[in-house]
Amino acid sequence: MPQMPQLPRVAACPTCEEPLESGDNFCGVCGADVASAPPEAAVAVDRPAPPVNGAPRARRQEPEDYPLPAPAPAAPAGQADPTLPAGAAAPAGPVAWDTPAAPDSAAAADPRSAAALGGQPAPGAPGAPHTTTHTDTNSGGRLCGACREGTIDQDGYCDSCGHAQPRERDHMERELAGVAAASDRGLRHHRNEDAFAVSAAALPDGSPAVLAVVCDGVSSATRPDDASAAAAHAAGQSLLAALPRGVHPQQAMNEAIVAAAEAVNSLAAEACGAGRHDEPHQRQQNAPACTIVSAVVTTGILTVGWIGDSRVYWVPDDRSAPPARLTEDDSWAAQMVAAGLMSEAEAYADERAHAITGWLGADAYELDPHTASFKPDRPGVVVVCTDGLWNYAESAQEMARAVPPDARIRPMHSARALVGHALEGGGHDNVTVAVLPFPAEPGRAGSG
Repeated sequence: MPQMPQLPRVAACPTCEEPLESGDNFCGVCGADVASAPPEAAVAVDRPAPPVNGAPRARRQEPEDYPLPAPAPAAPAGQADPTLPAGAAAPAGPVAWDTPAAPDSAAAADPRSAAALGGQPAPGAPGAPHTTTHTDTNSGGRLCGACREGTIDQDGYCDSCGHAQPRERDHMERELAGVAAASDRGLRHHRNEDAFAVSAAALPDGSPAVLAVVCDGVSSATRPDDASAAAAHAAGQSLLAALPRGVHPQQAMNEAIVAAAEAVNSLAAEACGAGRHDEPHQRQQNAPACTIVSAVVTTGILTVGWIGDSRVYWVPDDRSAPPARLTEDDSWAAQMVAAGLMSEAEAYADERAHAITGWLGADAYELDPHTASFKPDRPGVVVVCTDGLWNYAESAQEMARAVPPDARIRPMHSARALVGHALEGGGHDNVTVAVLPFPAEPGRAGSG
C-alpha cells in the first residue's frame, strides 16, 4: 500500500515487544493499540525499515477508529453479498476478488506462521493458541478469542483487550486452471488494503485466455481497501466481457483500467453525497485511491496493463535465460531517470524515490493507462504483484530467485511461497501476488 517514506527509528510494542514501524497504530502480532500508548511505554529499537512506497498526495495520519467491518457470513442465495462495494454486482463464474482461502486449499498453513514470527504463529493463523472467536449467547455479540471476556466491536477489535480478530481479507487465496493468487495482510498493518481478481475465458477461436488483476489501496487516501476491491472487481468483469467478443487483449486491457477508474471514482461520489460531485470537492476530500496492474495470458501473447507502482515480472522456466520486469513504475524516481535528470542509483537513493505519480481515484489529474504486449519465446510464469512483494525482490533477477523452479506446474504453491518470502523478509506491507503459467494451456479455460 503506497505511503510516505518513514523514518528508520522505530519502537517496540509495549505488550509483546514486537518491533513496530513508525506510524503503526496497531501491533501486527498481538493487535495492541500502540497509538494510544504513552510514549514512555514504547521500547526504542534501532532497526532500519526496508524502503516503502509513498504517494505525492494529501498526507494524513490514518485514524485510529477507521471502520473495519468484521467478517460477514456468506449471503444466502438470492440476497446481495454484504462484502461487495455499494452498487457492485456479485461476480459471476470463476471471478474471485477478496475471496478467502477455501477449506480445501488450506492444506498449506497460513504464511503468517512460525517461520515468519520467530516460532510463534500469528493471531488467527492455523495453530495459534486462543484466537478462536466465540458467541455470547446472552447478548448476541461475539466474544474475543484472546481474552475471552470482551466482545468484538464493529471495527473488528476487542472492546476489552484491543486484540485484532481475524477478518476475511487478512489472508485470501484463489486457484483456477492456469492462474493462482494469494494475498496477505502482512505483519505490520492492521488490515489488508490489497485486492485481486483472477479468471479464465475462451476467445472466439476457442483458445484460452487467463487473466489476473492486482490492486493496492493508497494508504494516505480514504477507504483504500474499498478502492482496491472495487477496482479489481470492475477490471476483471470488463476483461471477461471483452475478450470473448474478440476485442484485442491490449484494447480490452485499456478498457478494463478505465472501468476500474470509474468504479473507484464512484466511491468518492458516494462520499460527497447529492449535489457535491464536483471535482475540486472530491480532491479536497482526499478521495479513495489505488494502483492497478493486470496481465492477460493467451497461447501466444502476454498483455499487461497498469497505473501506479504494482508490477509484472517474466520468469522463464529455463533459469539460464534472463528474466524481465515488464512494467515501469509511476513513481518519482522512475520519472527522474526517464527524464535524464538523475541516474537510477541517485534517484532511488532519494527520500522521494517511491512516491507514486499515477493512481486510480477522483483526485488523479489524468487517467493514463499503460498497456503493452509481449511474445515470449519460451515457457515460463508471469508474476503480477504489489510492492509488498517486490520490495523484497526488486530486480528481475531477485524475483526469479524467489520464484520456485516448478512454478509453471504448481502456481498456487508458488504464490504461497512468494507471500512467505515477503513475510520472512519483514512483512512490512500487505502482500499480493498472482502467478500465471505461460502459455495458457489449451482446452482448460472456463467461461467467465
